[in-house]
Amino acid sequence: MALKPTIFKFRVNIADTNRNRFEDINLTVAKHPSENEVRMLVRILAFGLNATPNLTFTKGLSDQEEPDIWELSDIGDIETWIEVGEPSSDRVKKAARKSKQTHIYTFNENKSDVWFSKNQSALRDLKVNITQFDFAPISELVTGLERTNDLSLMISGNSMFATLGDVNSEITVTELQQTQ
Repeated sequence: MALKPTIFKFRVNIADTNRNRFEDINLTVAKHPSENEVRMLVRILAFGLNATPNLTFTKGLSDQEEPDIWELSDIGDIETWIEVGEPSSDRVKKAARKSKQTHIYTFNENKSDVWFSKNQSALRDLKVNITQFDFAPISELVTGLERTNDLSLMISGNSMFATLGDVNSEITVTELQQTQ
C-alpha cells in the first residue's frame, strides 16, 4: 500500500519590499512521503518570493513532467517554472525551453554548492535564475512547523525574515545566476 501525502495548512503574510507586494494568502500543501519538512518549507519560501495570483503548487515529486510550482497563462502556457533542489541540467534545459521564466531554488548544505559548480557551465547560457537559500536558518525555522501554521515573510534585499509559529529566522537569499 502506497503512503499518502501529509497535508499542511499555512496562513502566509507576505511583505515583499523588493516587489512592493503585500498580501495574505492561504496555502494547503501536500508533503510527499519521500519529501522532508525542510524541502517542503523551501517550496513555500520559493512560493512567497514569487507570489502572484496564478502561481500554484503542482503534483511535484509525484509527476516528473511538472515542476514544484508553476504559473500558467489563461491558455495553458507555462509562464513561470519553479524547481526546488538540485535538478539535472537536462531538466533545467527542458524548463527553460517550456517556460518564459525559470527559477531554481537550492538549499542543501554543501550539496547545492557542488551542484552549481558542476552544472554552472551547462546552465550559464540559459534563461534561468538560480537562487540559494542558507540552510541553517531554514532547518531552525522548520522546528516551528505544525499541521496548521501561521507564517510571516518579510523580504528585503537579499534577506528573508521569516516567523513560523514562535520561531524567527533570517534567511540569506543568494543569487547564483540571474537572467538579464
